[in-house]
Amino acid sequence: MEYQQGQPREQLTLYTTCLDDMIPQDNSVRLIDQFVNLLDLQVLGFQSKSTQGRPPYDPADLLKLYIYGYMNRMRSSRILEKECLRNIEVIWLIKNLQPDHNTIARFRKDNPKAIKRVFRQSVQLARNFNLIGATLIAGDSTKLRAQNSKKNLPGRLLGL
Repeated sequence: MEYQQGQPREQLTLYTTCLDDMIPQDNSVRLIDQFVNLLDLQVLGFQSKSTQGRPPYDPADLLKLYIYGYMNRMRSSRILEKECLRNIEVIWLIKNLQPDHNTIARFRKDNPKAIKRVFRQSVQLARNFNLIGATLIAGDSTKLRAQNSKKNLPGRLLGL
C-alpha cells in the first residue's frame, strides 16, 4: 500500500506565506492585538523595569500574552511559556518573542492593579457596543451545602 510521505526533518524548508497570512482575519488574536495597541499603558499604571543587561519586554506584548491566556484558560506561566514556542497564534500575537515563565509571572505580580484596569476598560468597551447587558442579578443569600464525596457519587449508589 502506498502512503503519503512527509518531508525529511533535516531538510530546510522555505514557506511560501508569511506569518500574517497564517492567521485568519477574524481570529481573536487580532482583536487582542488591536485592543492592547489602543490602550495607553503608562496611564493605566504598567511598569517597565529597566535593568542592567538585556532590555526588558514591552509591557504591551506581555499583556497581549496574558489576555490570550485568560481567554483560552491558560493561567499558568509555564504553559504560556510553552505556547510561545509552539502555538502559531501566540507566535503571531507577540511577534515571535519567547519570554520565560519567570518573566510572565513577574509581569503578573508587578502589575495587578493595571491589569484590573485593563479588564475594566474591556468591559466598558463591550458596554459601549452593546455586547453585554448591564442587568442586575441579585442573590437572596441562600446558603447551599455541597456534598461532594466518593460515597455520594451515582456509581457508588448503584453499586458499580
